[in-house]
Amino acid sequence: MDEKFVRDRITELRMYADISEYQLSLELGHSKSYIQSIGSGRTSPSLSAFFEICDYFNISPMEFFDSSVKSPDHIHNIVDKLKLLSEDDLEFIDEALSRYLKRIRQE
Repeated sequence: MDEKFVRDRITELRMYADISEYQLSLELGHSKSYIQSIGSGRTSPSLSAFFEICDYFNISPMEFFDSSVKSPDHIHNIVDKLKLLSEDDLEFIDEALSRYLKRIRQE
């Protein structure tokens, strides 16, 4: 992982959330060009700013560094719903998902 990954990941999350650099900067409590300066490589977020960015996007630092997580809101929403299911329902969903993934990998 390098600084470019951090810049690109912030951009990816920001674009997914459909928020401008300007708006994100202000919502995080920074100057209007803060996120732009990170994106251009002029600066890097401090550790506290990094945690603020994670909180803003409702992701953990681990999820931030997992670039396979493209839509964290959807994943959190699904997990919250799964927590309400019985063991039998979870087994059913697990089996159905496994079959679905197997099928689309074969296509």
